[in-house]
Amino acid sequence: MEGRKGLFLCLLVAAQLCVSSTQVLRIGGIFETRESELVSMDELAFKFAVNNINRNKTLMPNTTLTYDIQRINLFDGFEASRRVCDQLALGVVAVFGPSHSSSVSAVQSICNALEVPHIQTRWKHPSVDNKDTFFINLFPEYTAIARAILDVVTFFKWRKLTVVYEDSTGLMRMQELIKAPAKFNLKIKIRQLTPGNQDARPLLKELKKDKEFFILFDCSYRMAAELLKQLSSMGMMTEYYHFFFTTLDLFALDLEPYRYSGVNMTGFRLLNVDDPGVASTMDKWAMERLQGPKQESGLMDGIMTTDAALMYDAVFMVAVASQRATQMTVSSLQCHRHKPWRFGPRFMNLFKEAQWDGLTGHIVLNKTDGLRRDFDLDIISLKEDGTARIAVWNSYKGMNLTETNRDKNNNVTDSLANRTLIVTTILENPYVMYRKSDKELAGNDRFEGYCLDLLKELSNILGFTYEVRLVADGKYGAQNDKGEWNGMVRELIDHVADLAVAPLTITYVREKVIDFSKPFMTLGISILYRKPNGTNPGVFSFLNPLSPDIWMYVLLACTGVSCVLFVIARFTPYEWYNPHPCNPSSTLIQNNFTLLNSFWFGVGALMRQGSELMPKALSTRIVGGIWWFFTLIIISSYTANLAAFLTVERMDAPIDSADDLAKQTRIEYGAVRDGSTMTFFKKSKISTYEKMWAFMSSRKNTALVKNNREGITRVLTTDYAMLMESTSIEYISQRNCNLTQIGGLIDSKGYGVGTPIGSPYRDKVTIAILQLQEEGKLHMMKEKWWRGNGCPEEDNKEANALGVENIGGIFIVLAAGLVLSVFVAIGEFIYKARRNADIEECMSFSAVMEELGISLQCYKGIRRRSRPHSGARSACIFCQPKRTPKREGARRDSST
Repeated sequence: MEGRKGLFLCLLVAAQLCVSSTQVLRIGGIFETRESELVSMDELAFKFAVNNINRNKTLMPNTTLTYDIQRINLFDGFEASRRVCDQLALGVVAVFGPSHSSSVSAVQSICNALEVPHIQTRWKHPSVDNKDTFFINLFPEYTAIARAILDVVTFFKWRKLTVVYEDSTGLMRMQELIKAPAKFNLKIKIRQLTPGNQDARPLLKELKKDKEFFILFDCSYRMAAELLKQLSSMGMMTEYYHFFFTTLDLFALDLEPYRYSGVNMTGFRLLNVDDPGVASTMDKWAMERLQGPKQESGLMDGIMTTDAALMYDAVFMVAVASQRATQMTVSSLQCHRHKPWRFGPRFMNLFKEAQWDGLTGHIVLNKTDGLRRDFDLDIISLKEDGTARIAVWNSYKGMNLTETNRDKNNNVTDSLANRTLIVTTILENPYVMYRKSDKELAGNDRFEGYCLDLLKELSNILGFTYEVRLVADGKYGAQNDKGEWNGMVRELIDHVADLAVAPLTITYVREKVIDFSKPFMTLGISILYRKPNGTNPGVFSFLNPLSPDIWMYVLLACTGVSCVLFVIARFTPYEWYNPHPCNPSSTLIQNNFTLLNSFWFGVGALMRQGSELMPKALSTRIVGGIWWFFTLIIISSYTANLAAFLTVERMDAPIDSADDLAKQTRIEYGAVRDGSTMTFFKKSKISTYEKMWAFMSSRKNTALVKNNREGITRVLTTDYAMLMESTSIEYISQRNCNLTQIGGLIDSKGYGVGTPIGSPYRDKVTIAILQLQEEGKLHMMKEKWWRGNGCPEEDNKEANALGVENIGGIFIVLAAGLVLSVFVAIGEFIYKARRNADIEECMSFSAVMEELGISLQCYKGIRRRSRPHSGARSACIFCQPKRTPKREGARRDSST
């Protein structure tokens, strides 16, 4: 029995020693409760953290953490002061809470006076003369959050932004963004939610009416949950809106109803959910919450909010600091005695020096003011499979865009499956036409055409379904003097339609209000007019192959060659011959090339008939040969062009180009009202087109037509020219042989698929169009719908009269031959004269001139042989010493 008593006493002593060696630290928590909740989320996280710390014996092996919790009403600063004094009297090493600013200031002043650390996890605007040396806040520093918001706005390249804030503290947090417009060319509108009223529908209705598509909401997660419901009821959960929530709890909201709406939703996340330890802690939290009371509406079941995670990290901060604290005792403090805790400053320094990885990432405090500065924010976006991180923002390094760019590249090729798009279009052959059928058709089956085939191909590639609707006012889209738009452009601006698949021209003014894909067809403005009446060949059509200038030059050439041939034939001695060959001693010699014979020789060669006259001298043969070559080219060219002129019906059009239209007023011309063609002439600064627009604007009632069909009817029935796209002219002229295109293209442009500004479909449609272009399907679709029955084969290219620029070279060859013949004739004359001077010592100048005069007598073809003359040595022009003939009896041309 005594042995058992001894054993019991030993165990009791050991237990007392263990209790005395274990230190107990008490922390105080002051939490505000709402009417709708029994226990606040901060209080639950506070208890959850204390329990986890006590279970983890490796963190605080010789210390047990306990707590004292006080609950107060909202905005009750007096009650908060009384409760914190009660906790300090019990002896606490740190005070947590409350959350609202009026109560925080009261508790903070007491903690500063008694030098007890006051830990906060909610946003608080620091005062200018911040003397709260015992204040710690784990919530990210407010100026850094403001810079993060600005970086996100500039990254998305928003030019218009509407800021909607819940309370006045929102304006303080938005200071960096509000200052941005002067630097970043950003237009900002600022609106406030009605205080105390969660119904924001009137404000949202105004934003929708004003077409504010980029909206930043600065509000709590509770208000954000209500806003999401109201935005959905207002029909604003579409892909054209981009909502940016500054709350750090966007990931915790129930976003399941909006995943497939296509809406762009962006926010921040402080929790490091990718860390396995953080995920394990959040799972434990979720299990406890699912077993406890129901959470607030709007949050996902069992999710841990950012405030709860910050409270959890704040409690762990006490454990981390306590590890390094030695010989620290906690004493009871009295508010009325103003005696501070002597270990307070040292414990406060331990807080600021501590660094650790918590649920909200790496935690580092500024040693001067106790605020958290170095932190990471995940930028998250709503996708079809839930929220996903698209970038990371660091308070020092800024935004890391690597993941964002990768996400955007992947997003472009995402399928549009499960989406039904509203497509606006307009009736225009062959783009959109009513399908001919014996049965009554409904829906998309009512239409056919190029645009319907294009839409079908886009649907097959991207996987969306569509509903085709005709534009209500039957117009493409133009801007009036008040800046208001109509037609398909207006429907895209108002988001009545998602796509505009029609012959909608990409223009500068339209591109400012809507987005276009890459063009699926290129074209230009041209003139549609009636085919001119043909003219049959006339009686003198045989003269048409050569221009009048060429006929005149040929006549002059024939005359000139005949004269040159006559002169050279008379000049050269080799064209003179003895008409009586049997009488060598006859003094008479003859020349066949009289003036009349020379003309006959030229005409005969020109007519390809020749004559009995043949040149004998080299010089005259050169003239004849070059003239024959000339006539060969002329006759060949004439013959080749004659057939075309006699068989082609020539078209005499009153206009050939836009310049011809601008210079006259007899033929009226115009375009489709409120179309891109009209806008081109209206905005053009080229004088010709300005003149044409002045003509059309002065006759708006008659010059401008409602649509292409009306314009075609006017072209066929009246003297009217229609300015329209070349592709439409090509289609019309294939089916109406009385119409044709006049002139070339006035400009160059393209048809594109229209989408509202900021639409996510634009890039996807562009990629699909490029794919169709590379596969050749766009060309095949155009061939399918543009090919008509065809008009009778006719050569519309008129044979042009040959001008000097065509065969002017032959005249140069002719002139060169004539010049060459003259020099050869002179040489022959000189050569013959020297031969005549072989016998005599010299030949006088007078004798040469006499010989030349007799040769040039145009009315005689016979003369006597020349005789040598004697004269003074000074009158000799050819002088040589006398030479003895080579053989006796040699015949001389001159008599002695």
